[in-house]
Amino acid sequence: MSIFTELDILRINTIVNELVWGIPFLLLFIGTGLFLTICLRFFQFTHFITAWKETLFNELLKKGDKKSGGSITGFQAISSAMAATLGIGNIAGVATALHLGGPGAIFWMWVTAVVGMATKFSEAILSVKFREKKKNEVFGGVMYYIQNGLGGNWIWLAVLYALFAGVAALGTGNMVQSNTVAHALLEDFGIPKIVTGIVSAFLIGLVILGGIKRIAQVASILVPLMTLAYVIGALFILYLNYPEIPGAFRDIIYYAFNPYSAASGAAGFGVMHTIKVGIARGIFLNEAGLGAGSIVHAQAKNTPTKQGMWGIWEVFIDTMVVGTITALVILVSGALETGKTGAVLTSEAFDKGLPGSGGYFITIAIIIFACTTMITWSFYGEKSWEYLFGKRIKLLYRLIFIVLIVLGAVGKLEEVWTFADTMNGLMALPNLIALNFLSKVIVRQKNKYLKGKEVF
Repeated sequence: MSIFTELDILRINTIVNELVWGIPFLLLFIGTGLFLTICLRFFQFTHFITAWKETLFNELLKKGDKKSGGSITGFQAISSAMAATLGIGNIAGVATALHLGGPGAIFWMWVTAVVGMATKFSEAILSVKFREKKKNEVFGGVMYYIQNGLGGNWIWLAVLYALFAGVAALGTGNMVQSNTVAHALLEDFGIPKIVTGIVSAFLIGLVILGGIKRIAQVASILVPLMTLAYVIGALFILYLNYPEIPGAFRDIIYYAFNPYSAASGAAGFGVMHTIKVGIARGIFLNEAGLGAGSIVHAQAKNTPTKQGMWGIWEVFIDTMVVGTITALVILVSGALETGKTGAVLTSEAFDKGLPGSGGYFITIAIIIFACTTMITWSFYGEKSWEYLFGKRIKLLYRLIFIVLIVLGAVGKLEEVWTFADTMNGLMALPNLIALNFLSKVIVRQKNKYLKGKEVF
């Protein structure tokens, strides 16, 4: 006879979820980002142009580092990392923030991005600095900068991170994504969920069985193209509704500090509720503090600080650009007043802005973004559990991941979503501890770059 019933497990998960995403924990996220910002002397602002020069501009001019220090280029690494953050987070996460917290939640999402740029910068620096190279493989991420940066006495913390990250990859990074795609295709095109699940598993399996190089190649093509298409579509809607844009910004600022009463008749929101929702959704959006992206940043052929600048760029594009544009489309279209939430709300906004085609546009975006998210998270989970169980787990983890794509497509995932959300919060704690204790290392590495002494 089982000690715990399914109901008991759900209750325990709910309690833990409320703890890890409660006000104290959210303050730890923001506090860590603010602490790193001060330690780095506001590097993400004072060297913002430098960050663009060392990342995107050098990539476009083919002036990136040529030395071998990893298995993929810095651009491929950031494309893979952004594959995990762009997409459902922007399409559904921003909409959920507006529905649950009102327009003011977007302001607090911006706050997470402002300090989150320092957090992501630091995560990328540490992941490259403390990575390990064995034969032709590179191993890195939170587990390794805890182990190699904090020392052997902290391995237990690295183990906890790897365990939580591996589970989160199977939930948030897999089943939730496949279910979102299956639901969208069923609603818009009448395609059965099982068909979507099997086809998705086959196509994604072809990519993830090829390892990080194939993952990076696919992500570096799909992510920029879909992001550009999404931004252009959203900007066109904003152009058509440009008189409403100043009012949307005014609402975002005003309701960040004042109670909000939804026009749809829903209950109003207090300021503290708006702050909590905005910060939580902001973290979900750019993942600054979760540390998952460090696993793929470690694979980059780059120096620590230069790869860190890709982290700054990542958060800025993800939240300040794509996230803000999504929020503005929802606000200027009047879709927020419908009372809908999640991807349905964003789809409604695009359908209002581009009648007849906007909804289908979002469906296509959901499919591509969700698939690239699954591809990258499969690598996160695999590397996390490889740290725990060795190379023998790699193929098994990939196969489990592929099977769960099908199960996720046909399942009811409310409980899985909450459980995965809890794992996201739990995996952040070891990372935040490490970032605070390794802050001096981050500052020293940044100073080496400024003095021209940073090498592979």
